[in-house]
Formats: sequence, C-alpha cells, structure tokens
Amino acid sequence: MSQPFWAPEYDVSADEARALIAAQFPHVSPCVIERFGAGMDNIAFLVDKKYVFRFPRRSIIVPLLETETAVLPLIAPHLPVPVPVPRFRGIPQGAYPWMFAGYELLPGTTACSVALTDDARLALAPALGSFLRALHSIDPADALALGLPFDTLGRLDHTRRFPLAEDRFANLEARGYLNDVHTFLQFMRETAPRDLVASVIVHGDLYARHVLVDESECLSGIIDWGDVHYGHPAADLMVAHTMLPPSAHQSFIYAYGGVDERAWDIARYRAIYHSALVADYGIKIEDAALRDAGIAALERIREAIAPVF
Repeated sequence: MSQPFWAPEYDVSADEARALIAAQFPHVSPCVIERFGAGMDNIAFLVDKKYVFRFPRRSIIVPLLETETAVLPLIAPHLPVPVPVPRFRGIPQGAYPWMFAGYELLPGTTACSVALTDDARLALAPALGSFLRALHSIDPADALALGLPFDTLGRLDHTRRFPLAEDRFANLEARGYLNDVHTFLQFMRETAPRDLVASVIVHGDLYARHVLVDESECLSGIIDWGDVHYGHPAADLMVAHTMLPPSAHQSFIYAYGGVDERAWDIARYRAIYHSALVADYGIKIEDAALRDAGIAALERIREAIAPVF
C-alpha cells in the first residue's frame, strides 16, 4: 500500500536535532530541546525557549526552505509585524540528508489554537489587511533575483484543484463534518480562476495556523513562509474568508487598500479549497485543532455565499 503524499521521508528526533545543532552551531549548544510542532512539510523544535529550528520532512520541501531563508531577510523590514527571519542555516550531516534553519522564537500563539470570538476577529481584520498591503507592495525584483519562484504548484489552477476539492468534500460529508457541500463546489465551478497574472510577493499559505496572536488576541506575527512565491494577490487574500466573519470583510478590504470583485471571488475560491484541505488533513492525522480550523472556515464562507448559492 502506497504512503500518503504527506508521509515523511525522514523525521528528525529530538536527540538527532540536538546533535546537529550543537555540531554546527556550538554557541547555541541546546540545554533544553523539545518538539514544537510537526506539519506536512517540516518538523520544528524549540531550543532553550529561545530559538525554533525547522527540519524538512520531505525532499520536495528543501527548495522551499532554501527560498524562505533567502527571501525573508529581504522582505522582513518592510512588514508591520514580525516574521521568522533565519539566523541559522544548517547543512546535511551524518544520516540527516538536507539543510535546516533556525529562527528566534516569535511571541504569540497560533490563531487556530485560540477560541477567537467574532469581536476578536473583527479587531484582527485591519491588522491582517495592513500586513498584506505591506507585503504586496514590496518591489519583487530583488526577491526574484534571489530565486523567488512563480507558482509552480498551481495553487489557483482550477483543472488541478477542483478534482481534489471534490474528493475532500466527499470525505468531509461522508464523515459527518459538513452537509450540503454542493454549495461550495458550485461556487468553485462558477468562479474558476483563469488567465491570472503574477504581480506580487505572496506568503502562499496564509491561514490560522500561520497567524500568531498575543495574549490580547492582537496580531503578533506571521510564520511558516515555505510557500512564499511570486503570484496573484488572491492567494493571500483568502485569509479574510477563512479567518474573518463576513462582518469584518469591509474593514479588511479598507486596510488593504481595496480589492476588486473578481480578485475577491478568486480569494474565496482559494479559501474554499484550502479550508477543505486543512480539515481533511486534520482528520487524517488526528489533529483536532487543524480539523476544526478548516471546518469553521468553511462555515464562515458558507454564511457569505449561501444567499447566492
């Protein structure tokens, strides 16, 4: 039986991570190291409550981490909230086959692990809009020169994404997490992205797990930039549909500086696809926070599109 596409090819243990860090960065020499999180692409360790080191779990992710470590130092000074600027760049050693990277720990906790009220989400809307306005306003020339890629994964390619969405919605409905999935699929059919032109630097995977909030539930950072690329703004604008209730959309759009109707629909298309992916993946790896973040996002989107579909 074949392994699922997200199955790790190599998973670093805490002891192995400690040895790699100590050998390559002896001035860090971890006293306390603990598993900080594991996603589809990377496993992360918290070192002495101060640094986060990320190790790829699959070979396909290595070029993405290389791009991230090259581009983030360039764009970070232009952003209104902290992002994880790499301080350490590790190399393959011993049995471990790939590069890895270390960052200073950013304050805050992921938004998917906090029970944010609609009022809190409404308060987050201008900060998220302002963040994306700043990111999308950066001249991409220098980042492209450093190797910033175009969207080679086809994140907004309807011919590639719609069949996957159908499968994931079927699974979510069969397991009892959603009903009337036709609403989402019909919206995707009628708003299918076509002839999109890349124009800005995009985060590429901006949703609740990659948004940090502080104790006051204010935006405190944006993490996990492995999907950063040169693409269409809608790839990031989806965060308004996944994280914010419809009542917060206007304040987000105002802070962003305006969004045309077509881009807004494409952003919602991406949000539907991505939220189904997150929910389905959360179920398969038994991650309740991820599953619930995806389902909650879909229900917020349903609220917005139900009057039409």
